[in-house]
Amino acid sequence: MGRDRAADSFDFVVVGAGSAGSLLASRLAEGGRHTVCVLEAGPPDRSPFIHIPAGYIKTLYNPAYTWQFKTEPVPGADGRRFATTQGRTLGGSGAINGLVYNRGQAADFDHWAQIGNHGWGYADVLPYFQRTERRLGEGDEAYRGRTGGFAVSDLDWRHPICDAFIAGAEGIGIPRNSDYNGASQAGVGTFQRAIHRGRRVSTARAFLIPAMAEGGIDIRTNAQAATVLFDAKRATGVSYRQGGADRTVTARREVILCGGAINSPALLQRSGVGPAALLAGLGIGVVHDLAGVGENLRDHYAVRMVARAKGLTINNFARPPRLWAEIAKWALGRPSILALSPSLVHVFWKSDPALDVPDLQFTFTPASFKAGGIAGMLDDFPGMTCGAWQQRPESLGYVRLRSADPSVHPEIQPNYLAHENDRRVLLAGIKLARRLMTTPELAPFYDREELPGADARTDDELMHWARQQGSTVFHLIGACRMGPASDPTAVVDDRLRVQGVEGLRVADSSIMPSMPSANTNASTLMIAEKAADMILGHTPPPAFAAYSS
Repeated sequence: MGRDRAADSFDFVVVGAGSAGSLLASRLAEGGRHTVCVLEAGPPDRSPFIHIPAGYIKTLYNPAYTWQFKTEPVPGADGRRFATTQGRTLGGSGAINGLVYNRGQAADFDHWAQIGNHGWGYADVLPYFQRTERRLGEGDEAYRGRTGGFAVSDLDWRHPICDAFIAGAEGIGIPRNSDYNGASQAGVGTFQRAIHRGRRVSTARAFLIPAMAEGGIDIRTNAQAATVLFDAKRATGVSYRQGGADRTVTARREVILCGGAINSPALLQRSGVGPAALLAGLGIGVVHDLAGVGENLRDHYAVRMVARAKGLTINNFARPPRLWAEIAKWALGRPSILALSPSLVHVFWKSDPALDVPDLQFTFTPASFKAGGIAGMLDDFPGMTCGAWQQRPESLGYVRLRSADPSVHPEIQPNYLAHENDRRVLLAGIKLARRLMTTPELAPFYDREELPGADARTDDELMHWARQQGSTVFHLIGACRMGPASDPTAVVDDRLRVQGVEGLRVADSSIMPSMPSANTNASTLMIAEKAADMILGHTPPPAFAAYSS
């Protein structure tokens, strides 16, 4: 942006302008005290489909705005390969995701602290969730934020099928919960969304672009990071490719990786930080032998039950001539299917009554896609879908380079359903999802089950269907695991500093040591907020006094 690029130097270089990078860069540059260069591999977020919530159908598999990653064949899922698409534009995956705002359970973060990550318990991180958030609906002020830049709204489009589904869940003993981001997650209700005035809320639009008006931020799009540069074991900058040219940018203070659970570990490995044997086999010089880089990958694995519905559903409203009416409503600022998240109703519940907290998440919407997918062609019939997944999977995968060439995607193996407990919990979820779809309250709208179908009755038959038809929820985490130095799998410490080197941190979903009981975007924002305080040396906000683990 008008700089002499032969002598590019900034206080901080942030790699990735996604959910974490956009927020973090804006915080680092606040008040004009520091200069920040942001390298984003993708283009600006100019597509209208990014900003129209229903446009995720057009962007999720569009290579112009996404990394089209694909996994290795997964043994636990009948050897299938999965598209693990990640955002590649300003706002990152937060510009193409399902818009759900879900923090997770207090116990998730208490576990992070209990395994040696000081300052990451729920009482410590809640103030960072609150700092980011601008809650637009009801909520307990002790838990919710009202003045942040990230708007979180309630569902404003109603359908009688949703009301019947909620009533049916209550009928089988699941309590109604109007704020799963408050004191308790358990229950049924409608999702809170990153939607405001009919448009998607991303951290690029909420934080990064407004911060540019203060100066101090240089955003470079279509700039793919190749390697972190080191002087001995201190990170000094980043080499990147832009417009067919190789360039470098220098960081006077720190380099911070915000590339996500695939790109951050891959960049570390390309830069010589990772398992020495892997790097040597690829001809990459070892800066620091760090065995955990790329390990501990986790993801949510979901199944989606589909039923034919009686009456009109989104399948009908999304086709002309009804679609024209929905477009007109959206343009006038009225509730419309164009301003919906793909999941409308939530259920958080237990696979076993003996559990203290839910270990299953369910999503419901009065719509269905062909073959039970989440983005693509809607079924020709009016449909409804109930998705289910285990909240805290124990199966571990990995991200490993195939080549030192940045254009070659790494090897990605999520190892879905490898752990016996994951299979047990998912099976319980399938059975409960089927029960939720066949309650007396939903019966007036329910025609018949399409997936998995009446022929799937036994445990073996249901798990066979789950292995054949289950899919990623795009909630990849953990491949730069946070932990103490005594943890052989840890990549960063509890201040997000990469172990064994200086001037280098990771601040994105890859640092999560275990999966939060939630969609991962909200927790990623919290990580970025906390990272900014740690990098700038700010005193942490007071811990949440009303909570004790």
